[in-house]
Amino acid sequence: MQTLVTVVHVFSCVMMVLLVLIQSGKGAEISASLGGSSQTIFGSSGGANFFTRLTAIMAASFMICSVWLTVLANQSQKSLFQGMSAATSSNSPSPKASAQH
Repeated sequence: MQTLVTVVHVFSCVMMVLLVLIQSGKGAEISASLGGSSQTIFGSSGGANFFTRLTAIMAASFMICSVWLTVLANQSQKSLFQGMSAATSSNSPSPKASAQH
């Protein structure tokens, strides 16, 4: 399960970076960076709405996967003191300390 969530997490990271790099500033056309007309591919509003929504979806999946991976990691982690026995944690003096008296 953790492997699947990790793959989705990495995919959403890469897609989000690519989507942000494809998008141009608010005044520029997105298709100008691609060398075409935005009206023919994405309709009259251009690709701005499409890329904005896809970026939001990728950001949401990134956040959900991050939280999910954190929960999965905390479930499998054990305490460092869980395996200690009572004999090793007792406060008995060491043999060297008792020989000095």
